[in-house]
Amino acid sequence: MIKIYHNPRCSKSRQGVAFLENTGKEFEIVKYLDVIPTEKDLSEIIKKLGSTPIQLVRKNEKIWKENYKGKELSDSEIVTAMIENPKLIERPIIINNNKAVIGRPTENIDSII
Repeated sequence: MIKIYHNPRCSKSRQGVAFLENTGKEFEIVKYLDVIPTEKDLSEIIKKLGSTPIQLVRKNEKIWKENYKGKELSDSEIVTAMIENPKLIERPIIINNNKAVIGRPTENIDSII
């Protein structure tokens, strides 16, 4: 089943949900600020994205700028930072089986559904 990691306060994330609704396919919404991904979940998402942890970080967030920017962090430390501060996780993330994309722009979603 398709899964979207969603923040209802984010317009791009809402666009991702609307895009999926328009496909007519079933999908699950995970409000990741309420149900924070575990280290295992986040590591699997990163693997499915084919990226590195730093590529999943919202670097313009105040939390990042004040606490992490300019520091030498390991991948594990970056994952921990995202778990402790889920606002740092880029959104929306759409997963379909073993593939994932960041739904910015929403057309990216087409590549995995």
